[in-house]
Amino acid sequence: MWLSKALLFCVLALAACGFTPAYAPGGPAANLQNAILADEPRDKPAFDLVERLEERLGPSDVPRFALSYKIKLDSDGVGISTDNATTRYHLVGRVDWQLTDLASGAQVTGGQARSFTAYSATGSTVAGLAAEEDASLRLMRILADQIVSQILATSANWSGAQ
Repeated sequence: MWLSKALLFCVLALAACGFTPAYAPGGPAANLQNAILADEPRDKPAFDLVERLEERLGPSDVPRFALSYKIKLDSDGVGISTDNATTRYHLVGRVDWQLTDLASGAQVTGGQARSFTAYSATGSTVAGLAAEEDASLRLMRILADQIVSQILATSANWSGAQ
């Protein structure tokens, strides 16, 4: 019983503060679905980033905005065995990005996404390479999700939603 009252209170509190879901009709991001065209990927990390962006924002049928990005990746050895072999790596990534209105050429928003992931380098060479590739894919998905969250969070300021 108290759970249903708490849930009702939360719903009423959100309604009172003016909360509107981002993709709701009239919401700040309602007109962003299928409207953002990311730069053409030139390598595997960029391909993974753009793939996730398109999963979240939809493929750009008729783009209104262009998303440019610059990816920076660094790998740091963090696990060292007694025979001085690196056994674990942190893959650190940063994406600097900008969103530009295609009609006016003006930058409407931009930012930076940063995160890291890790992988083990123990086992065979093939296993180590597969672990590194998997870590890179996970990292690009994390960074793409951060970019989408930043776009949605700022969309009320520039998207033109009514």
